[in-house]
Amino acid sequence: MARGRLRIYLGAAPGVGKTYAMLQEGRRLRSLGAEVVIGLVEPHGRRPTAALADGLETVDRRTLVHRGVPLTEMDLDAVLARRPQVALVDELAHTNVPGSRHTKRWQDVEELLAAGIDVVTTLNVQHLESLNDVVRQITGVTQRETLPDEVARRADQIELVDLLPETLRRRLVHGDIYPADRVEAALTHYFRLGNLTALRELALLWLADRVEEGLQRYRAEHGITAPWETRERIMVGLTGGPEGETLIRRAARITARTPGSELLALHVVPGDGLTHGDPTALSAQRGLVESLGGSYHQTTGEDIPQALLRFAEAENVTQIVLGASRRGRLSLLLRAGVGQRTIRDSGPIDVHIVTHEAAAGTFASRPPRPAARGAGPARSWSAFAAAALLLPALTLVLTAARGSLGLPGALVLYMLVVVLTALVGGRGPALLTAVAASLLADYYFTLPLHSIDVARTVDIVVLIVFLAAAWLVGTAAGAAARHTRQAVRATSEARALSRMAVAMMRGQDLPALLEQVRENFSLASVSLLERAPEPGPEPRWYVVASTGDRPPERPWDADVEAPVDDRLTLAARGRGLSGDDLRLLTACAAQLGIAHAHGRLTRHVAETDTLAAAERTRAALLLAAGHDLRAPLGAAEAALGRLSDLVRAGGPGGQGGPGGGPDGEAAHLLSSASASVRRAGALVTDLDDLSRLHAGALDLYLRPVDLDEALTAALDDLGPGGHGIVLRLPPQLPDVIADAALLTRVLTTLAADALRHSPPDAPPTLTAETQPDRLTVRIADGAIGAPANGGAVTDRPGDSLPLRLSRDLIEAMGGALDTTTTAGHVFAVTLTLPTSAGRPAPAPDHQGRGI
Repeated sequence: MARGRLRIYLGAAPGVGKTYAMLQEGRRLRSLGAEVVIGLVEPHGRRPTAALADGLETVDRRTLVHRGVPLTEMDLDAVLARRPQVALVDELAHTNVPGSRHTKRWQDVEELLAAGIDVVTTLNVQHLESLNDVVRQITGVTQRETLPDEVARRADQIELVDLLPETLRRRLVHGDIYPADRVEAALTHYFRLGNLTALRELALLWLADRVEEGLQRYRAEHGITAPWETRERIMVGLTGGPEGETLIRRAARITARTPGSELLALHVVPGDGLTHGDPTALSAQRGLVESLGGSYHQTTGEDIPQALLRFAEAENVTQIVLGASRRGRLSLLLRAGVGQRTIRDSGPIDVHIVTHEAAAGTFASRPPRPAARGAGPARSWSAFAAAALLLPALTLVLTAARGSLGLPGALVLYMLVVVLTALVGGRGPALLTAVAASLLADYYFTLPLHSIDVARTVDIVVLIVFLAAAWLVGTAAGAAARHTRQAVRATSEARALSRMAVAMMRGQDLPALLEQVRENFSLASVSLLERAPEPGPEPRWYVVASTGDRPPERPWDADVEAPVDDRLTLAARGRGLSGDDLRLLTACAAQLGIAHAHGRLTRHVAETDTLAAAERTRAALLLAAGHDLRAPLGAAEAALGRLSDLVRAGGPGGQGGPGGGPDGEAAHLLSSASASVRRAGALVTDLDDLSRLHAGALDLYLRPVDLDEALTAALDDLGPGGHGIVLRLPPQLPDVIADAALLTRVLTTLAADALRHSPPDAPPTLTAETQPDRLTVRIADGAIGAPANGGAVTDRPGDSLPLRLSRDLIEAMGGALDTTTTAGHVFAVTLTLPTSAGRPAPAPDHQGRGI
């Protein structure tokens, strides 16, 4: 059986229109003749979405009971039995109710696809597993429902449903996403402009990566090896010299002329650990790069051109901008410059060599030479100094014993000096020492003496063998020394990182950890900086924690910087660090970033636990109060009913009161008491339902509902008192999108309150008016100018629990309820409900129809 095809509508945040787009695609496919069913759609009370689902075949949901609460999920077996061509399944990352066949909804979708059913679904970018921690850093909210990226990558089609952050916030303000009581909190937290912008960028970048994967797969399948420059990325190489600003501006102009291109700046720290450039100039150049919309990077490498090209290949750079060499002509003849070597090995990457004022500068403006591989300049000079002292001294000693040692003995002792030089300075100084030693041996120990001529062939062979052996021994000794130094360095780094990890495990705070870093590297001050997520002309940085004297407040104020991620960086003031020290500092910065994220997560968890505990306590108290009140209220109602029967029968003895009839005053009091007890029981039920609604455990089944039928059911529920309500309805009412049972309950509650606030001779009124895409129902008491029954108003409509529940139920169904009273009325409420799509709204008719 052919596997079904999966189509995903991807969004950056709730409310961008993913479900709406999915339903539109379902209607389009149905118009083309495909069998389309709704496996599960979550309109979340959004009227246009619910209206769009009307008319599509829907598979009834399956009800599961979890912890005594009935919950609904997609009926997977029913969809498989129906075997449509296309199934619409909302919220791919959703976690199913315990007791379902699969834990996650995407596993249900996998079974549908395996059965040959095409699936159209929706997904938010924050639910992708690989972006979960990034979304948490941006929004401060941990997403509990995640989806493995591989599931989304296997989709046959992924379409981005995009919306500008400003437009999304306007939709939120207009109530198109969340109810009115959640709008303010959403605007100031999750739906902040910076959050939405960052989430949108995440979605675009993730989808762009999927497009890039598809492109690479296409190139591999068709055997295409030539580079395709689908996007320009311009990199400028910085040395910290005076030409840096010229190069940055030149690269920025190239970037500006190429729409969609990126600007990157790279500074290579040589492997010997010496800083090639002025740290202050590098900081200023970094600020310039970021102000022009680019990104600054730093890497370590022994060979500058190779480090540039490795970074360029890793970042898919298409053009490199370098400055003309500041070295003299003689130096360039001896060794090619960085630009020439970069051009030689760049391959398909374009290299621009830009002239600048410092290109023909003086010797003082030239950058230092890169260090030789294997040892730093300090060690090399030490080795040369040692050879310069040891060789003459050893030669004086050997010439005194020339007759007893001979050439072989002298070469053995000279070999000792070569080995010592290799241990200190590496292979280069050892080779030069070997050449000098062979010349000394030739001059003082071969015939003719005091001449570089060699008379005997055997002496020539001995000297050649000595040179070869010295080169091999020097190479091996130098490598061993280098490896020893690296091992010692690695041990030192491991100890430093271990101390940092132990301090983190012991719960030390960030200032204490920063103080440890400052002491380890002998720095003057250290700061952990965080960049504000809001975009601006200049990045804004905040100090998360700091230690030392005058800690830097911005990255470009520091002498040394170790980025943690896109938002966090470790900045320090003090001495310049070697390449190895900088690498270790970067590792420490990563650990500090983990500590910062862990601390923020811990605080968030603590706040969440506190709120959850308070919510659980409140819910438990409400449930306990409701449970405890039901029994005495039921007993009181039963007792009052029995007492009322006895009063009507004429008293406990079965004899009537004076005149043979029931006591009229006692019967009235009993009737009032019974009504109050019933009302108290109804309030307990409303309180329980309100708690379930806020907990998300109250199911809503939204569908087109005939308002006439709902009103008829509500009047029947009111009993004989309902016949005292005046209805003013147009001749034809459109269907409203609502839950029929809950709408009937709301109308019954509001009508009962209107009757309670109306005098006996002035019945309440119910008026309905049709407007485009919605229906307005107004219920008002009959009191004109004075409270009902001539008494004072003791409760306002907006204060009662039934009205609060009615408002929440109407808002959950996508409508609105206004309790603002008008002049002359004590009780007046206005309901607004969405109407079913596709039906004309008739003109309102105010002719009354009374019952």
